[in-house]
Amino acid sequence: MDRWAPTIVSVWTLLVNSAQARNFDVLHDWLFAYSKKILTFSVPMMSINNTFTFDPANVEYILKSNFRNYPKGRLIHERFVDVLGDGIFNVDGEKWLRQRKVAILEFSSGKLRDYSTHAYRTHALKLVNVLQEAATNNHVVDMQDLFMRLTLDSICNIGFGIGLGSLSPELPEVPFMKAFDDSNKLIIRRYVDYTWKIKRALNIGGEAKLRKCVETVDGFIYDVINTRRMESKASQDREEELQKEDLLSRFMSLRNEDGLPYSDKQLRDIVVNFIIAGRDTTALTLSWLFSMLCKSPRVMDNIVAEADNVLKELKASGESGHSHCNGAMGNGFHGSAESSIQNDMYKYAQLLNYQALNRMHYLHAAITEALRLYPAVPLESKMAVCDDTFPDGTKIKAGNFVSYSPYAMGRLEALWGADAQEFKPERWLKDGVFQPQSPFKLTAFQAGPRICLGKDSAYLQMKMTTILLLKFFSFKMVEGQSLKYSMMVVLYMAHGLKSLVSLRQQDHVPC
Repeated sequence: MDRWAPTIVSVWTLLVNSAQARNFDVLHDWLFAYSKKILTFSVPMMSINNTFTFDPANVEYILKSNFRNYPKGRLIHERFVDVLGDGIFNVDGEKWLRQRKVAILEFSSGKLRDYSTHAYRTHALKLVNVLQEAATNNHVVDMQDLFMRLTLDSICNIGFGIGLGSLSPELPEVPFMKAFDDSNKLIIRRYVDYTWKIKRALNIGGEAKLRKCVETVDGFIYDVINTRRMESKASQDREEELQKEDLLSRFMSLRNEDGLPYSDKQLRDIVVNFIIAGRDTTALTLSWLFSMLCKSPRVMDNIVAEADNVLKELKASGESGHSHCNGAMGNGFHGSAESSIQNDMYKYAQLLNYQALNRMHYLHAAITEALRLYPAVPLESKMAVCDDTFPDGTKIKAGNFVSYSPYAMGRLEALWGADAQEFKPERWLKDGVFQPQSPFKLTAFQAGPRICLGKDSAYLQMKMTTILLLKFFSFKMVEGQSLKYSMMVVLYMAHGLKSLVSLRQQDHVPC
């Protein structure tokens, strides 16, 4: 049978529903195993079917061609509302459209891009300081934890205008961060626990734990909102305008879909969704990227060589803005060899502006290759409004789920060739220039009307962080560790990424 022909089949005889529950902790690999045999199949889930597809034509149909027939839907909203609320990732219709319009305006702002670039550089340098300390003392570090701290500090800075300080040298415990991660682990269980509503009503089991996590998350966010409101009132009392560039302040100055100021609850939901968008996805992509870079020293060297060449070319053409380096010595770095290294790091970071990073095609390809193999959101689901038929002939009933798996699609030989499971940045390059492919084939950022608005911002932070770390450090994974994922909304490394870090020998620092 042609595997691209209509392929929906009955899986009752395979008891797929019970198999799905048994294999829930490795669901993405379970789906990948099926995708190698058949590109579209249905799984019975009590009274509702879930049709999984790995066919790019079907994915395009869901996300673009017949977008209106495949919203998030009531059941998906209901499962995630305790964490995501009515934020942009968990709503449809006018609520979604209004938030997206505001977000489009904000993300297209040159001011936000400049503000973000500065914030990403500042926090990347804080991470550099932590790694330098670890390298000096030969300490093992958990790179996933550090990347989570990096992106949390960054999104709190850009999103809410606050300094959380989770990347300070002592690496303090952050209750909000732990509660946020635990809530993601717990809420995904609602897909296979058909008694979750009863447990929530009785406040028992995982639902009781989830409620406590959400209370911690909400307490932190409402404190941020209240602080900002008090700052705004104090400015008004002084007859001054509160000048804030962060996203929270921008939303507080706007109106919701009813023409009213956003309530604290609406602002809370917006904030949570921006945290997921700006923290988890970027940090996890960096974590999986570095897990592969540790096994690919050739790719590490290529990234650093490309960056040096780009910066050299920009300097020669007078476009680098390298005058920033002249002021680098005024940052408290003087006297010792360690201070000299820190000074080099600072100077190099100043060269990593938006223009320079955009010219690093090999770096872009390496990050994209990590996204192909380890998409931060590995599974997406929608709900059919009306009866429908996919391009491959699959019949879809109204009220049923449809899902696609970026994780499985990124590994299919039918889509990527015999080397599909290899980490190979070169597959994205032609004559050294990055060549994008269909967003319905590489679905890490979704596509169609819901395509991720923060894509460019995410790439900016990942590029800034990756090149700065690889320029000055060498990384080696601790042997024997498991790199399994934890079953969450996002592709979280179950046991982190334990690494040894050492200072990299420097030929020169372009300036």
